[in-house]
Amino acid sequence: MNPIDFAINAYQTADIKQLVLVGMLPFFGLSVMLEAWRFRNTNIYSLKDSAASLTLGVGYVLLEVVVNALFVFAILEWVYSYRLTTIPINLFTFAVLFLLIDFLFYVYHFTAHKVRWFWATHVVHHASEHMNFTTAGRQSILYAFSGLFLFFLPAAWLGFDPMWGLFALALNLAYQWFIHTQWVKKLPRPIELIFNTPSHHRVHHGRNPEYIDRNFGGTFIIWDRLFGTFVEEREDLKPDYGITRQIHSYNPITLTLHEFGALFRDMAKPGPLWLRLKHLWATPEWQRPSPENTDSSGEHTVAQRLD
Repeated sequence: MNPIDFAINAYQTADIKQLVLVGMLPFFGLSVMLEAWRFRNTNIYSLKDSAASLTLGVGYVLLEVVVNALFVFAILEWVYSYRLTTIPINLFTFAVLFLLIDFLFYVYHFTAHKVRWFWATHVVHHASEHMNFTTAGRQSILYAFSGLFLFFLPAAWLGFDPMWGLFALALNLAYQWFIHTQWVKKLPRPIELIFNTPSHHRVHHGRNPEYIDRNFGGTFIIWDRLFGTFVEEREDLKPDYGITRQIHSYNPITLTLHEFGALFRDMAKPGPLWLRLKHLWATPEWQRPSPENTDSSGEHTVAQRLD
């Protein structure tokens, strides 16, 4: 099979993720209208902010269809061709697959906050200073280019058909739409214990020092509880939404590219090549030490380490 036919075949069998998300659009739209009406006399909704979020969301969906057709599906199918085994789908194995996809989402989400290259894309989702259903739609068109899909390759390598893996991911993402809200307070304790809820996700979007880089789960919150990244929403600490350095823009292009611009400006500053490249994989807040506090190799001097 030539590469074009291979890509077309992969697209036809694997585009179920987009079909699921497009099929959910009426429910997403209805939730926005109901929530906006419920909070019509508050500052929870901003017309400019919501318009920017929805514009970014539409661009994300449209471009992802094209990018997936060009190479993502083909890569998934290629990995699947080297699978360890073939796992048939039934009720039990799909439950296992859904749990696996949720774990892989946790790994991606954690990485997206800790590695600046991935943060440069994910920051788009966090740049809103509002928390409502439209914030869920605020996504970057650069996700596929930055390598998000790489985190889900293990499912195909283990033996799950990529179509089913993408279907599970679509359900996971659809669920996450409904946790971007201030409408729902806390749910019954057993639900809060196992599932990611609006309360848990409000913490994730808070830029308060107590809330930053917490609650990375997709559908389940169990991974955060297991790996020590969970924090409960406090009644005495309302989340302050947005990012530490607020961008204050509604321009979709600015929102998409501002952190990449900052990343490349940092890399362009004079210094050892390995330190310039380190900006790609270091944490978003990492900065190179000033020249007077480093030796010729670019490392911190002893005096600086002791400070």
